[in-house]
Amino acid sequence: MAANDAGKGNAIHNPDAVPPGTPNAGENLCRHCAGTGRVDGEACPDCDGTGKVVTPVGGAG
Repeated sequence: MAANDAGKGNAIHNPDAVPPGTPNAGENLCRHCAGTGRVDGEACPDCDGTGKVVTPVGGAG
């Protein structure tokens, strides 16, 4: 699963995530892992271990 891939597992865990390239969207810290990229010693399923997700800014998406 690619990080920020809103059509896959990411959308289930992080409803704010949007696909990369969405106008008026930007990188944000992942809520699930608080930006660490790790959950219970494993790569975070929401951000695929990057600690970042792409989210709308000002109503984008």
